[in-house]
Amino acid sequence: MTHWIIAPVILPALLAPIIGFVMRHDIGLARAASFAGTIALLAISVGLTVMAAGGETFVYELGNWPAPFGIVLVLDRLAAVMLLLTALLAIVVLLHATATGWDARGRHFHALFQFQLMGVMGAFLTGDAFNLFVFFEVLLIASYGLMIHSGGRVRMKAGLQYVVMNLAGSTLFLFALGTVYAATGTLNIADLAEKVRALPVEDAALVRVAAVLLMMVFAIKAALFPVQFWLPATYSNAPAPVAALFAIMTKVGAYAIIRVHTIVFGPDVAVTDGLTATWLMPAAVITLAVGAVGVLGARRLMPLLSFAVVGSMGTMMIAVAAFTPYAMTSALYYLVHSTFSAAALFLLADLVVSRRQGGDLLRAEPPTVQNGLFAALFFAGAIGMAGMPPLSGFLGKLMILDAMKPTPEMVTAWVAILVGSLVTIVGFARAGSILFWKATAMAPDASEEADAAAEPNAEADAARRPAGEDAAKRPAGAMEVAPTVLALAMLVVLAAGAGPVAQYLEAASGQLFDPAGYVSAVLGGQGEAGQ
Repeated sequence: MTHWIIAPVILPALLAPIIGFVMRHDIGLARAASFAGTIALLAISVGLTVMAAGGETFVYELGNWPAPFGIVLVLDRLAAVMLLLTALLAIVVLLHATATGWDARGRHFHALFQFQLMGVMGAFLTGDAFNLFVFFEVLLIASYGLMIHSGGRVRMKAGLQYVVMNLAGSTLFLFALGTVYAATGTLNIADLAEKVRALPVEDAALVRVAAVLLMMVFAIKAALFPVQFWLPATYSNAPAPVAALFAIMTKVGAYAIIRVHTIVFGPDVAVTDGLTATWLMPAAVITLAVGAVGVLGARRLMPLLSFAVVGSMGTMMIAVAAFTPYAMTSALYYLVHSTFSAAALFLLADLVVSRRQGGDLLRAEPPTVQNGLFAALFFAGAIGMAGMPPLSGFLGKLMILDAMKPTPEMVTAWVAILVGSLVTIVGFARAGSILFWKATAMAPDASEEADAAAEPNAEADAARRPAGEDAAKRPAGAMEVAPTVLALAMLVVLAAGAGPVAQYLEAASGQLFDPAGYVSAVLGGQGEAGQ
């Protein structure tokens, strides 16, 4: 049993209170500690990814109590990929937050940032459904603090909506866990896999109810229809680096669906056969449609990017809903891609909005300083998010389309993805042309309607601008632009290294659809699931 498995949870958990209580009045010291911890987290994640590459499932028993009686953390290829993705994203976001000064607009940014990483890492590693709930709550608390970072009426209102929605999801999660425990007597994921498979079909009504409840809970976290409405309001009003970090938040919900509904309620489980896919596929298709229409109709840049995130979740979940190894491989590839593409666009939006008089309102205004640079970066981010060549989004969507060919939902999936991509492309082209190509002298007769549209978010836009009367005219420094470029570079790396990345993700999917190996590793060779 290697102690490195618990390090991604322990490191930020220890660092966060130290930063919060000891360094909150010294931003330089807080930055140094936060960077040191995040870099160490990245190094540990790389090591764990290499360790998991061999195909072995590693189990860490807290207090040396064996499963299912004790709490366990489980590391396999999928968990390792998610850890590495989170650590890479954290570095990019932290660079932007410090370079632009966002972290200095409140005393507790770095402490909350580390608590957020603790919750995300714990959710990816836990082998117990109740502790998944615990880490979800850590995420909720830390993300709420980050959401209202630097304050403001609009941000507080959006944060309240975010908290209420997620508290409702947490309550539903507890109901689901109670139902699962009543039906099986356990909450350990590996033990659940065994108990659910052993239940007679005629006695499994509670298990089917629990499976649907858990799907609803994870759908809230993943922003799937009909509970996706919290995401645009939250992401569009959050500080830009926080919105970029939140790109991994919806992936936590997607991960939970993938993990629980393959190992516990997998396609080979008689008592829940077809139940998950019946609900998930329509929800994914409608989510994609909502996201695409939202991108096309958005009148502000930040909501446009938020709806693009909703659409990307719909695209990914279409592949997940097929519940085949190849479709899951394509979904995981697209998951990694969409995380970096969303982060790049949110970080770029911060640089652009802070230098525009009208904030993120989509209307013609005088050209911003470095207009050409921002236009080029926006173009790269847009083709990445829309899934156009040559970046990784194009390969990801091709993989999903190919994976859906042998499924009964092929026509629905192809139409949804292709039409959704076209609408998204048009929406981004419209936004880019207004922001960068139609830049004109500020029209004195700007419509009252546009001014009225700007009014609700005027406070949030003002908070995004650098301090100082002429600060908006200041060119962005290399360190401010570097995080956006780094996130976009990851899309190039994903495209160039698509072969090796896809091979690793294919092996991760193979482990997911082999519950016997997972159960055997967690329960010490006593499991028989899938045999």
